Amino acid sequence: MTLPPASAQDRSLPAPAEVANSYLEVAQRASRLLRRHMKKTARKGLWFPSEEFELAKAFMDLSAGVLASPYRLAQTQMAVMRDHIQLWQQSTLRRMGMPFHAVASPDADDLRFDDEAWEDNFLFDFIKQSYLITARHLQQAVARAEGLDETTQQRVTALTRKYIDALSPTNFALTNPEVLRATVESKGKNLLKGLKHLLKDLAAGDEQGLARLLPGKSGGLRLGEDLASTPGKVIYQNELLQLIQYQPAGSHQHRKPLLIVPPWINKYYLFDLRESNSFVRWASEQGFTTFIISWVDPDPRLAQKSFSDYLVDGVLAAIDAVEQATGEKQIDLVGYCLGGTLLMATLAWMAAHRDKRAASATFLGTLIDFSEPGELATLADAAAAAKSKTTRSRDRNGAKLANTYRMLRANDLIWSFVVNNYLLGRERFPLEQLHWNADATRMPTALHRFYVENFYLGNKLCQPGGISLAGVDIDVSRVKLPCYFLATIEDHIAPWKSAYSGAQLPAGPVKFVLGGSGHLAGTINPPAAMQHGYWTNASSPLPEQADNFLTGATRHHGSWWPDWQQWLLAQADGSSLVVARQPGERALKAIEDAPGSYAAGRGIPPAAD
Repeated sequence: MTLPPASAQDRSLPAPAEVANSYLEVAQRASRLLRRHMKKTARKGLWFPSEEFELAKAFMDLSAGVLASPYRLAQTQMAVMRDHIQLWQQSTLRRMGMPFHAVASPDADDLRFDDEAWEDNFLFDFIKQSYLITARHLQQAVARAEGLDETTQQRVTALTRKYIDALSPTNFALTNPEVLRATVESKGKNLLKGLKHLLKDLAAGDEQGLARLLPGKSGGLRLGEDLASTPGKVIYQNELLQLIQYQPAGSHQHRKPLLIVPPWINKYYLFDLRESNSFVRWASEQGFTTFIISWVDPDPRLAQKSFSDYLVDGVLAAIDAVEQATGEKQIDLVGYCLGGTLLMATLAWMAAHRDKRAASATFLGTLIDFSEPGELATLADAAAAAKSKTTRSRDRNGAKLANTYRMLRANDLIWSFVVNNYLLGRERFPLEQLHWNADATRMPTALHRFYVENFYLGNKLCQPGGISLAGVDIDVSRVKLPCYFLATIEDHIAPWKSAYSGAQLPAGPVKFVLGGSGHLAGTINPPAAMQHGYWTNASSPLPEQADNFLTGATRHHGSWWPDWQQWLLAQADGSSLVVARQPGERALKAIEDAPGSYAAGRGIPPAAD
């Protein structure tokens, strides 16, 4: 087949001869660059990666499970052949100008195949469909393997998906039409620039290696300007947190203040990205007196800070500060991801002490029942196996967790940047969610060990008295206040069915909402974007099984934010108004402007205030 010639005026693909000449020149020049880089690296000594014995064992178990059922393996092979033969048939019909249909199509939110050539060009459409067919059958074969324990099944499923993502034709220069055009138009300069970017990242990546996909200095995002720019003040701080109160957007606010508890492994400003998708800006505009915790990035001085410390000196201290700042005895609380797990433990602790300051609680992408923790369980296994490592090395685990989160959404958060930076040779384009995800904090050793052992491995939070925190046996069933749970249907970090199980543990009235998309995009989904949608089910009580919830659910367009707002205002005294509160006007005075020094990474104060 002869591809149409390229021109400066259209988006047609280059001729094969031009491609061959361009890649030959690139290969020769790249070889010289690589030789220089290897000589430079050799002077510093060679680095050998550690052997991944656990991963090798998992895939050996997978092989045994697949071979244990030869008939099913043969069925899979026949199904792959059938689909590929059908692809040949439909492609032949297309070449003959006859009606045809696609055998495999990417998901609607799969942005890898957005280039028109993936649809319009016969060859690239064939490559795309062949990849999608193979990927689908490979994933199904792994999912149907027999004899694997749950942890091994999760591990091989996650790693197989990562392998499939890595082998996408969009990630290779010869099979990416956009890269082909750029290579010919620039005479290969894009690949040379990309190689220089790669060598620079390899030299600077240290233990993070190729996962070091951070926004570059050129065009990087700046806190307080590009991100985290909603006006507010830090009104309280201790060695674990700073508390930010945001400026009111009008003359009056709802009486009950709103406190947000983010995860302690990332900076708080996921809730204050750009002005167009800032949750705290939106909440302030809806009339809520909005507060958020900004966790410190702990240094070795805080290595022994425990989960109990984060409960007492974290969430409880923030609740005390909100009460002082507003004079209100009732507070609405929101927890996200690990912050939601901490919030639920805090609410159980408060229930045991008959502390009734929590008026309602919202849990976003939160696990309480860890019986099926999803793909992040592979990280917990690795952490448990690494107990013998030093405090210093474990204090770096925030960056490792950030890498793990990126791998769970590799197409969005890794491979799109590989193509942009290394194949197209472009400067890194700032992306707020990537920037936030890379801006991880470390975790104290004691906190990390407790969380992994008691939650991910022991699943003790859902067991009455399974853990004891700050002198209290924790029992989630004692939490009786109204709770709103949001899970997202594509969440690999907090799988929605696991979140649904956890939503049935507290004893109070519960509303469960299933959002579209994944852990980040499904949560930060502003109404103006009109994206993703969400499902609700009017059954009371909730159906026992998650599948029954979805079967009887109603699909809604747009963002879940307005639904949550209506639910929150429907609680007792939710809509009563007071004169707008200014940060620092009451007992707690303003310390500094938001986003504050903790978010900026300037460390903890010499002594707690």
